[in-house]
Amino acid sequence: MSLPVGRRRIVVALAAVLAVGAAAAVVHRVLAPAEVSTPARAGYPAAPTAEVGVIGRLPVAPLVVDGRLRVYAAARQVYADQPVDGKHRVTPFWSYRRWPAKLDGVLAEGTTVVSRWSDGKLVALDARTGRVAWRADGPEPGVVPEPRRTYASTVWNPDGLHVARPSDGGPVLVAAGAGQLRGYDLTDGRQLWRVDQERGCIGAAGTTATGEVIGLDACVRQETVDFRDARTGAVRTRWQPPGGSDRLVVTPLGCRAGRSGCRGLRVSAPDGSGGRGWLVGPGEPVAAPALDGADTELDGERAVGTSAGVVTARSARTGEELWRRADLGPVRIIAAEPGRVHLLTDRRDLITLDPATGAQRSRFTLDVGRDGIGWQPGRAYAAGGYLAVERARERAVPTDDDQAWFLMAEPVLFAAT
Repeated sequence: MSLPVGRRRIVVALAAVLAVGAAAAVVHRVLAPAEVSTPARAGYPAAPTAEVGVIGRLPVAPLVVDGRLRVYAAARQVYADQPVDGKHRVTPFWSYRRWPAKLDGVLAEGTTVVSRWSDGKLVALDARTGRVAWRADGPEPGVVPEPRRTYASTVWNPDGLHVARPSDGGPVLVAAGAGQLRGYDLTDGRQLWRVDQERGCIGAAGTTATGEVIGLDACVRQETVDFRDARTGAVRTRWQPPGGSDRLVVTPLGCRAGRSGCRGLRVSAPDGSGGRGWLVGPGEPVAAPALDGADTELDGERAVGTSAGVVTARSARTGEELWRRADLGPVRIIAAEPGRVHLLTDRRDLITLDPATGAQRSRFTLDVGRDGIGWQPGRAYAAGGYLAVERARERAVPTDDDQAWFLMAEPVLFAAT
């Protein structure tokens, strides 16, 4: 028996409403903001003593944390594997995902891993367990180029994310974004201070070894470099490099990690010309001509540079030569860390020197399996005696896409020095 026309229409309308409601529920469940935290199921690993040499190859860039873990980035995920000297990337030790925000930057301080997301959210994870230690609202990131598939820029050099160690308290996380600069207590995420300016007018280049924030005031006729108290955000020193350009590029040098805890900086014009080196500490920066060259790194107050196949260390403050090595052939500095400077030869030998004496700590060929040495270095990173370097095709240029730029599916070599 058929239903009357009016009742049939009611039934059809009700079914349509139920179908739309069910579809909406599915869409909301799939697309609604969410986070998924997968903590570690095993105990925190011990720090190994890695054998000197190439450990293996990886598809993405590792961030060495506490000498025990490797932390990686993906579009919407930060995750870790272990052991730190494993030959390959393995099943995550822990993982943290967010949706729909994208991961913008990652840094590590001790056993705290801080991630920043495209919506400005800051999430700190306990590296020992992968559990969320705290969350905080932060400034939305500025415009950052899309990272290559290794996410090296995300974990090795996160833009606008730094840590300061002031003498009068615990570590401070500094986050710079679109017209904002904020400081947070790293232990609990509590906001300590906030500075607001017009979008694009303020930024942070890094932090100093004495616990100050290296900032840049870009909305004045001649840009200034500001040194702020990391615990209060107050400007201690406002500095204009003498004889410099109206627009500045500030490159921190001699940093403890990333661009945090730095002992010097190089200031140049936007086109890279006119670079001048400076030592930073309490008060205004002190001229350090030995740091003027772009191929120079800083360890303490020693400037290590290469020229015409000679590696030389000089006092950054006086320019006095401290040691030289003319027996290494053509080399270039690809990375530096406290107590180590890493050089690469044309034959892809990695030479690690003690910057205090020039003594060789290790030397070996950056090759694994049958990969060979027909590649050019991309980004490189060093921490805790480990070194990672991207391998690009010999004829690749920076404007190439990832397929044309990288040597292979696992382009990152990881080594112990």
